[in-house]
Amino acid sequence: MGTYSKIILSGSTDGQGIRITATTPSGTVVHTCVTGAAESIDEMWVYGHSTVTTAAQIVFAFGVTTATGSRLTHTVSAGDKAGLILMIPGLVGRNAKILKASATTTDRFNLFGYVNRYAT
Repeated sequence: MGTYSKIILSGSTDGQGIRITATTPSGTVVHTCVTGAAESIDEMWVYGHSTVTTAAQIVFAFGVTTATGSRLTHTVSAGDKAGLILMIPGLVGRNAKILKASATTTDRFNLFGYVNRYAT
C-alpha cells in the first residue's frame, strides 16, 4: 500500500518562495516529480505573487525538453498584485518530470506551493 504526504515544492528552500530569475525556456526549477512505481504521482499546487505593478507574463514548462514543447502561459495584470493567485491547479506528474518557470523579465514573480504525493 502506498503513502500520502504533503511536501514542499522541490525548488523551494524550507517552503520559502521560489524567485523566478529565468527569462528563457530552460526556466527556474519549481518542482521535480516523484520517481518509482507507475502508481506514484505528485499533484502540484503552485501560487504566484507578482512583484511589479504592471502586467507581466510567466510561462510554465512541464516535462518539456525542446523549445517547441507545450507550455502553460499565465499573464498577471496589475490588479493581481493584491496577493497570491493560483497558477498550477493540481497538475499531476511522475517519472522525475520537471516543472520549470520563466518570466518576461527576471525577478518579477515569487512562487509558493505544495505537492500532494502518493508514493508506492
